[in-house]
Amino acid sequence: MNPLSVILALLPILFVLVLLVWRRMAADLAGLLGWAAAMLIAWLYFATPLPVLFAASLSGMVASFPISIMVATSLLQIFIMAETGALARVVTLIKTVAPKDQVVQIMIVNVGFGTLLAAMGATPVSILPPIMLALGYSSFVAIALPALGYDALCTYALLGVPVVVFANAVGLSVAEVGEYFARFMPVISTCIAIGMLWMVGKWKMMWTGLVPALLSGLTAGWIAIGMNHIGLIPLTGVAAGLGVVAVMLGYLLLRRKPLRDRSALTEADLAAEKRIGLAAAVSPWIILTVFAVLVNLPALPFYTLTFNTLALPVEIIPGAAERVRPFWQAYFWILVSTLLALPFLKPTRGQMNAALKKWAKRAPRPMLAAAVFFAIAYIINHSGKGLDWTLADPSRNMVAVLANASSAAFGRFYPLVAPYLGLLAGFVSGSEASAIAMLTKLHLTTAEKIGAVGLLVAAASGIGGGLASVISPAKLQNAAAAIGRIGEEAGVLRVTFVISLVITAVCALMAMIWAF
Repeated sequence: MNPLSVILALLPILFVLVLLVWRRMAADLAGLLGWAAAMLIAWLYFATPLPVLFAASLSGMVASFPISIMVATSLLQIFIMAETGALARVVTLIKTVAPKDQVVQIMIVNVGFGTLLAAMGATPVSILPPIMLALGYSSFVAIALPALGYDALCTYALLGVPVVVFANAVGLSVAEVGEYFARFMPVISTCIAIGMLWMVGKWKMMWTGLVPALLSGLTAGWIAIGMNHIGLIPLTGVAAGLGVVAVMLGYLLLRRKPLRDRSALTEADLAAEKRIGLAAAVSPWIILTVFAVLVNLPALPFYTLTFNTLALPVEIIPGAAERVRPFWQAYFWILVSTLLALPFLKPTRGQMNAALKKWAKRAPRPMLAAAVFFAIAYIINHSGKGLDWTLADPSRNMVAVLANASSAAFGRFYPLVAPYLGLLAGFVSGSEASAIAMLTKLHLTTAEKIGAVGLLVAAASGIGGGLASVISPAKLQNAAAAIGRIGEEAGVLRVTFVISLVITAVCALMAMIWAF
């Protein structure tokens, strides 16, 4: 094993990490510089021709469409909902739920609504912090809980985009790989729910709120398993979020506590209720859910049509066409649902112009950030290949170098390490999907060398990438900005960092048990 090769293979990721943490650089700019570093290293040291590297980068960007275009369409939907008052109407509803039971309120808002919002393309770290603050929680809690809750089922966010990216990376169907993620969910979701209670009231609240936390976490987790079993993986987050809310409301009924209380509503909240009805406010999500169900129901012909028949193979790398499925992917249906909801939202010309201006200003950079990390992943994966796209010398491939180093360093204990590598990649890229694209091939190669189940190890790493949500500088800053507390995210990070390490350790132990 050549130590220099290992260091240089790791350098693009480490370089981005330094730029993010030390220089506090924006993710898109840090990603571009990381891409440039990967290009130079693969070209100058690993002897990869420049045409191969540019083609690999372009192929990676095409592979990023499920998340990069999703970013664009989901932001457009949210901006239109915000400008028309629909989002404020949803916020008003959430503020009235479960006022007399703090633990149940935390579970409903941050596990239930948080999972639902993330699944539908909304952003919990933007929407939930003001609600938590209005409910009387500290700014620390208002920032931390939505960020942690973002990952209650982060793998199934954006109608299951991370699972789709994983399936594409390993060349299998979504149904074939979903089980590898779902099996972790009951335990991981429960750990997240308990972690929320610890951040609010330490050991005392953990003990007093253990039953609701167990109910919430296990409900979300087992729904994930059930949705995988019936082949409705894209709708997992929607079903889990609604399921948690239903179970918590049932828990309140059993304890004879009030379900709603409007006493905390402000004049602005009452005005939001008058401006638009609830059904109209959530119409984009209702329409989206209907289409998502129709497209993914096994009994209907639409899945085969949109997933297979209408798939568009884009062959940039010879013999390795990227299958673009625009009529199956959630980004298409988010756009369709947004357009069809316009008659219900009734935006004025001024509101549409304002939404489009915000979209044009804010969407390109997160889209670029998503795409560029896929490009980095593809450079790493295809490094060392010649103009004929064959790998004559495995020592010239960055994945092979890292796999050999990992198997030699950790041996059969590599499944314990993989989730932490995912956590690091998720922190660097800001996205579980990007972390999956960056590391999946490495995990499969390393697992093969040690005789482990590669898909299981790679899935565990993906979950680690999702757990990075609670330590993501971008997400924490977003949450802090939503309540006008920029700067407080640093103090939150010191606490959430420990939480993420503990929950990732649980994931690592499960991976170790199941990997052989």
